[in-house]
Amino acid sequence: MSLDDFTRSLGYVFRDRDLLVRALTHRSYGAAHNERLEFLGDSVVNCAIALELYRRFPALTEGELSRLRASLVSQPALAAIANTYCLGENLKLGEGELRSGGARRPSIVADALEAFVGAVSLDGGFDAAANVVHTLFDAALAQLDPLTSGKDAKTLLQEYLQSRKLALPRYSVLTVSGEAHEQLFHVECEIPQLSIRAQGEGTSRRSAEQQAARAAYDSALRA
Repeated sequence: MSLDDFTRSLGYVFRDRDLLVRALTHRSYGAAHNERLEFLGDSVVNCAIALELYRRFPALTEGELSRLRASLVSQPALAAIANTYCLGENLKLGEGELRSGGARRPSIVADALEAFVGAVSLDGGFDAAANVVHTLFDAALAQLDPLTSGKDAKTLLQEYLQSRKLALPRYSVLTVSGEAHEQLFHVECEIPQLSIRAQGEGTSRRSAEQQAARAAYDSALRA
């Protein structure tokens, strides 16, 4: 998906295209990078999601709302949304990051998505940014279940297997790539009794295991 297709799909056209370019520029590319925009976008995303959850679930407590918001705006969730829009294809990365697969790294694409929202808020105001957030999170919000959302994927998978008296899953590291300061872990989650083998990746073993567990959990529900 081209950059113009990406912005059009979200119903927003930048007046200041330089903001858009900066939002998608990683620090490895040059001094005019997206870290300040990511800082701003993080707050905008959290505020927009908080408002939406407050309106949708009037009976939930503050703690329950916080749990739901944390599940929606986690790095894996943001990275998954960014990958849905092929955002990594439009990032400006330094040569080292390009060689090490930075365009697929969850931390980089998640930060870029937040930077993009931050850029929209500067270009068009909070309401415009909130509308973009609603579009980006529309599918995740539609699938949100207050009873299970917010629990981490490993816990959900463990509870599911235990309820069916099945053995707990096995996690194994397949590969570790990238520079020492920003490694990318590839992990597999295996459930032999259900013939499920699911993979995930993340900047830590824990985050990679969570992604693999989520994929395995989704497969178990379809089994």
